[in-house]
Amino acid sequence: MDELNTRKIVILGKTGVGKSSLANTIFGEKVFKTDHTINSGTRECEAQTRSVKGRNLTLIDTPGFFDTDRAEEDTKAEILRCITECAPGPHAFLIVLKVEKYTKQEKSVIEKVQQYFSEEALKYATVLFTHGDQLPDGMKIEEFVDQNDAMKDLVKKCGNRCHVIDNKYWNENLKDEYRNNQFQVEELLKTIDKIMLANRGSCYTNELLQAVQEKIKQEEEEIRKSSGNMSGEEIRKKAKASVFKRFWIKLAGVTTGALIGALCGVAVMVGLVYTVLLMRAEGKLLKQAIEMTIGAAAGGSAAAGSAAGAGAAAGSAAAGAAGSAAAAAGGSAAAGSAAAGGSAAAGAGGAGAAAGGSAAGTAVGTLTVVVAGVGAVAGGIRGYVAAEEADTPWEAVKMAAGAVKDDAISFSDNTAGLLNRLIHPQSGRDGKPN
Repeated sequence: MDELNTRKIVILGKTGVGKSSLANTIFGEKVFKTDHTINSGTRECEAQTRSVKGRNLTLIDTPGFFDTDRAEEDTKAEILRCITECAPGPHAFLIVLKVEKYTKQEKSVIEKVQQYFSEEALKYATVLFTHGDQLPDGMKIEEFVDQNDAMKDLVKKCGNRCHVIDNKYWNENLKDEYRNNQFQVEELLKTIDKIMLANRGSCYTNELLQAVQEKIKQEEEEIRKSSGNMSGEEIRKKAKASVFKRFWIKLAGVTTGALIGALCGVAVMVGLVYTVLLMRAEGKLLKQAIEMTIGAAAGGSAAAGSAAGAGAAAGSAAAGAAGSAAAAAGGSAAAGSAAAGGSAAAGAGGAGAAAGGSAAGTAVGTLTVVVAGVGAVAGGIRGYVAAEEADTPWEAVKMAAGAVKDDAISFSDNTAGLLNRLIHPQSGRDGKPN
């Protein structure tokens, strides 16, 4: 099918809400595998394309990204797979919920949706409810939504777009037009038409999605050179698989680098200031130590930003891809490691306050948070670069960890003399008296 005229729709929701069955209902045939056993649920992101009522649709079925018990590494891999499938971006998101009693789990899912989705992304989103047979007789889905403030707020942020289907009981219901899947699918497609019209036919996109699309195009060109009799669809499928593998390796390096960068930043840089505090340096020397540490942190942040910007602006494909991924994936990884770094920061700051006094402890706590963030960004970029030579995510993890740790050791060695000179201004660069 013509990909340029195909509408890509990402289906999101927790495990067990009926995402795969919904996709089959929209297509009007069983395309996606469904499993109703106790271990049911989509394991991997999957995309299928069909013609529905004169429209070419690609439905991207996803695992339970909003599940609270899902392994983080599995979630990362499938989010990345979803990105490669829908690049340069989807034309619509379907946020799938069940018609059921509002529980803590439903509350958690809605909170996560509102946390993860930007205001721009919600312009492309529709809330779709499954298990429509649970609606009381005569009630429409809008009335059900109005019963709960959190649900009503989510639907409002999605432009008041919501629909309902029932994958089991409404397929052959001819007595009630509203409780009929054919009618509801037609209404849903009209809503997607309106979303596209409101967004001037464009898909939702961002820098990361565009960077992935560019890499897929480059990979397609390389494959065509030796493709033989491969069809365009086969070439694109192979290109997506290759790009997914490379980005997954990079993501492993970025995440590892960011986490270790945050921790190394805390351990090395805050350790220096804390040592000064314990040695009871004079106020002037303490002030100098803190200012120089903040300066080093700010310098690292600027260097990290410059590296990402330079890569994105560079003309070569390799540098451009590195810059885009470092800026996007590195920023994401830094945000992800903020929890780890922030926790370490809080602990170190508390220790500083206890050991070094109120003002000194506050200074250490503040520095720890700043340095953890800077270390995460710089470490993420360092991990991305280190992963260049890796062939598997595990190798990327080992290379990134080693590179960031080596950087930290080198930094620690170089600053040992600085610390000595701060405390003993009469010393030379080698630490010996002048």
